Amino acid sequence: MSAIGLSRTSAEIASQPAVWRQAAASLPRQASALPRRGERVAVVGCGTSWFMAQSYAVLRETGGHGETDAFAASEFPVGRRYDRVLAITRSGTTTEVLDLLHRLKGTVATGAVTADPDTPVMRAADAVAVLDFADEESVVQTRFATANLALLRAHLESENALPAGVLPLDDAVRDAERAVSEPLDAAVPGAEQFTFLGTGWTCGLALEAALKMREAAGAWTEAYPAMEYRHGPISITGPGRVTWAFGRLPEGLAGDVDRVGGTLVADSTGVAGSLDPLADLIRAQRLAVVCAEARGHDPDRPRNLTRSVVLEDGRA
Repeated sequence: MSAIGLSRTSAEIASQPAVWRQAAASLPRQASALPRRGERVAVVGCGTSWFMAQSYAVLRETGGHGETDAFAASEFPVGRRYDRVLAITRSGTTTEVLDLLHRLKGTVATGAVTADPDTPVMRAADAVAVLDFADEESVVQTRFATANLALLRAHLESENALPAGVLPLDDAVRDAERAVSEPLDAAVPGAEQFTFLGTGWTCGLALEAALKMREAAGAWTEAYPAMEYRHGPISITGPGRVTWAFGRLPEGLAGDVDRVGGTLVADSTGVAGSLDPLADLIRAQRLAVVCAEARGHDPDRPRNLTRSVVLEDGRA
């Protein structure tokens, strides 16, 4: 299976190792928008950005940087006390994010991470980190999402707040360079169903991988915390169906997948979870493109989607 196809989405996927390095290098000029140690923080976003918020929230809190919650922007509990609210929005135009930032203006410190400095989020938030080098032409979001999490990981690393077991970003970049080129198991793209699993900060990555497969390929995908897999979701697993874990599987789970006839995804080492989980997301992004093309879909033009959701008069 070729590493990267000819679509615009594929080219953006392949650029991620370099983009992550650029995100880390940009940290000094972005830091004013990011949470301070000890602050009680809420991180908000929509779609992919919400899933990245979930991953960051677990990383930050587990690393001892401060209590952190993550919410879909439309579900933020207005009235709950936070020291800072951080919004993630690639386009800088998403209605729910802008509405929330305007509502919070003057009541709590707000920051944002965006790809476009010429959008309303620049005025809606108190401080904004701009990752314009990670912006995308594609509707399906790939490199902005991971560059955002790379920036936030680099920030935690700079403050000695990476949780135990999470790799320094330089190591993650090296794994990402493997992930853009190593072959995918030829049997995996032909599967009829995919279940993505995560633990801790990788639960958000599992949700994101499932979303990429639905967006690009219209695939039947699900995502769960790994320990929840035995509590019902394993019933869908069987021959011709894939289980993909971000990070190492809990004890005994690989045997459970094998027992019911499912396919457990592993990388070129033959061990599930040997890549940095964020780098492994690149492989799932590539899978989404391969599956889309095999099903006759254009990954650059997914069905029923636009690059940003802007609601007329702020209403659906």
